Amino acid sequence: MSQSLSKLYVHIIFHIQWNGTPIQPEHANELYAYMGSVIGSHQCLPIQIGGMADHVHVLCTLSKNVALAKLVEDVKRHGSRWIKGKSPYYRNFAWQGGYSAFSVSASVVDKTRSYIRNQPAHHRKRSYQEELTLFLEEYDIRYEEKYLFEGGEG
Repeated sequence: MSQSLSKLYVHIIFHIQWNGTPIQPEHANELYAYMGSVIGSHQCLPIQIGGMADHVHVLCTLSKNVALAKLVEDVKRHGSRWIKGKSPYYRNFAWQGGYSAFSVSASVVDKTRSYIRNQPAHHRKRSYQEELTLFLEEYDIRYEEKYLFEGGEG
């Protein structure tokens, strides 16, 4: 084959530093839109971005020309700089060092979009910790809980 072709969907989740500055509702959609522009600058397609005051979900395609770790690093770095410029309230804003990422089949992209759009409803039933643990177990990812939910590293 003389060309490289791919369409990889990925669901990325990352959290603010524990005891950090929550994202205010009035800034959330602007932040998500800005993150979408960063994703687009990497030849990736943002499909749905949303979350809660303490964490963000991103559903996007992953370009064959960028490493997942580089994409997440840039989204978090640029998103943090952007939000710090919105208000002095965010002067201590920071993301956790880590992230989680899950492959998404084309057959469940719409379901994943809906899941991200409906975060407030999901979190009336379960915490972020429960949500992430369920994802990790569903994808059979080994983890140590002490590193997921303490000390600002995720």
